[in-house]
Amino acid sequence: MISIKFLPQAIEELDNSIQYYEELYKSLGLDFHKEVKKTIKIIALNPTIWKLYEDGTRRISTSRFPFKVVYLIENDALWIVAIAHHKRFPEYWSNRLK
Repeated sequence: MISIKFLPQAIEELDNSIQYYEELYKSLGLDFHKEVKKTIKIIALNPTIWKLYEDGTRRISTSRFPFKVVYLIENDALWIVAIAHHKRFPEYWSNRLK
């Protein structure tokens, strides 16, 4: 199975979003975390199935929350680049690819 790694910024985004949803409604943060984990497991099963963008990333939206997981495949590892809210500035995370 492919190894899954997170950029530090993606971990921070995930943690901040979990905290935000938890403050909004008790256990909603946990639901968000489960949804992101489920999405990453789906990616890991067949990481090349989603569209490959010019920058080398692939993106998949979560089912329940307005977020997408941005990732790339490099050296037999799946790198999570961003846990990006759909309403944030488009591709704000692109400088992380360097």
